Amino acid sequence: MATLVFSMNQSLDGYVDHDKFAPGPTLFRRFIEEARTQTGSLYGRGVYELMRYWDDDDPGWGDDEREFAVAHRRQPKWVVSSSLTEVGENASLLTGDLAEAVLRLKAEHDGEIAVAGPGLAGSLTELGLIDEYRIYLHPVVLGGGAPFFTGPRPRLRLAGFEQVDDDVLRLSYVPDGG
Repeated sequence: MATLVFSMNQSLDGYVDHDKFAPGPTLFRRFIEEARTQTGSLYGRGVYELMRYWDDDDPGWGDDEREFAVAHRRQPKWVVSSSLTEVGENASLLTGDLAEAVLRLKAEHDGEIAVAGPGLAGSLTELGLIDEYRIYLHPVVLGGGAPFFTGPRPRLRLAGFEQVDDDVLRLSYVPDGG
């Protein structure tokens, strides 16, 4: 059975914004390795459209960007959207009841499925379907924006941590039912 992992870069004050800060080279290499080993990615519409950037080659990319694009294109993508009627290559729309569709995905696959986007993660948190929350904590204070947690505030237990590079900590939390 697959596990759902919600993972994003986060500011010290709890916000996510890819335009305000980005991973450095060491963390980006980590993201390449994660993309290579993940079973697939589960996207909300907004993040899916953002990640479509990696579907077409850009002549300005370096080796790391090209490697990430290859790993990203390889994985299956499942998109939760009520407004999209079609999605790109190696992607499919999840339709019907969200809980049923995601439980079916988890049952049909092994490994890790990345959950991308705080809105979708909030819905999945409310349904009790996220198995791990992975925060890449950056020493940046944004003062506002899109929060990492958009819905229910789950009760969590620290499962692990590590320093990824000079400035970023990776914090892993799992739901704590007690």
